Amino acid sequence: MVSETYPRPILTVDILPLTIRDDALCLLRHVREAEPFAGRAALIGGYVHVHEDATLGATARRVLREKAGITDLYVEQLSTFSGPHRDPRGWSASAAYYSLAPLAKLEPALARPGLELLPIGEAKGMPFDHDLIAAAAVARLRGKGAYSDLPARFLPETFTLTELHRTYQIALGETINADAFRRKIAERGFLEDLGTKRRDEWATKPGRLFRLKPGVAVFDRRL
Repeated sequence: MVSETYPRPILTVDILPLTIRDDALCLLRHVREAEPFAGRAALIGGYVHVHEDATLGATARRVLREKAGITDLYVEQLSTFSGPHRDPRGWSASAAYYSLAPLAKLEPALARPGLELLPIGEAKGMPFDHDLIAAAAVARLRGKGAYSDLPARFLPETFTLTELHRTYQIALGETINADAFRRKIAERGFLEDLGTKRRDEWATKPGRLFRLKPGVAVFDRRL
C-alpha cells in the first residue's frame, strides 16, 4: 500500500462573549501577544488540545477560562470558518462560538491585561476573518433572537418586563412596541412570575419580577 503524507490544517476555536453595557451590544476581545498580528485586538481564541479537549465545545470553554477567567456561560456554536487565506500560517479552520451573558459575568475579565469590552459596532479592523465572524454572530443573534428567549440570556436571573423589553430592542437592533411586546411575552409563556416587585430609581412604580423557565424557548413566530 502506498502511503501519502498530507499537510495538517491549523485547527482553532474563536469565541465571541457578548453582553450589554450602557444600552449597547458589546463584544469582549483581547490583544494578541503572539505573531501573527501581535499587538492587534482580535477575538478570543486558541488551538484545540487533542489530548485534553473532548469536544470543540470543551475547547471553547477551556479557552475562555484560561484567557479570560470566565466560566459557566451560555455558549453556542456559530459556524466553521475555513480556507487557505484566512491565516498567514497556512490552511486553517476555526470553529466559532458565541456566548451571551449579563455584564456582571464578564466584568472580572476586564481586570486582566489585554482584554477589552467595546460596542460591537466599534469592533472593526480585526485580523484574520474576525470581522466576518463578528458580523455572523450578530446576524445569528438577531435572527434567532426574534424567535426565542435568547436575548434574555443577557439579563441577570431576575428582571422586570421593562428590562426584558429594552434588552430585546438592543439585541435585535430595532424598536419594538412595548404594549405589543408584553402581550406576546404573555402568550409565549416562557417566563415565571416570582410574585414580587422591585422599585428602580428611574421607574415611576415598582416592576414585577420574572425569571426564565428552565430550558430554551423557541417561538413559532417573531416577538
